[in-house]
Amino acid sequence: MTTAPPTPPDTDAVAFVAALRHLKTWSGLSYRQLERRAAEAGHVLPYSTAATMLGRDRLPRAELVAAFVAACGVRADEAEAWLDARVTIACGRPAETVRTTPNRGLRRPRWAFALAAALATALLGGASAAGAFIDDIEVEKTRTSLHLSG
Repeated sequence: MTTAPPTPPDTDAVAFVAALRHLKTWSGLSYRQLERRAAEAGHVLPYSTAATMLGRDRLPRAELVAAFVAACGVRADEAEAWLDARVTIACGRPAETVRTTPNRGLRRPRWAFALAAALATALLGGASAAGAFIDDIEVEKTRTSLHLSG
């Protein structure tokens, strides 16, 4: 370990797990050795869990990332960068960052879609309650037809 450890990407889960694989290679440790070193650092990281984590392209849980980077020999400040990158991927980038990212176009935050759906539901519910969609009641009361007689 004469070189610096790899840095974590904060782009997506696939790149993050690929960087974790690179970190394992950088450490030069086996899965069993990682399990022992994690235990020495006060973490729980079964070797099978570490192997499964690196075999998938899903974002691992934060406690697994903390245990793994500690076992690989990453310093505390660098380990914090791994956890920060994981949070950024899991929660998404702030809206300002997403909007200014090149080649991604404008994206609306998720709350905007939820607000639009709630507003549409309220408007349709109000129109329905006001009778805008209920013509049968007026036909019954007035005993008329909605169709023009010819």
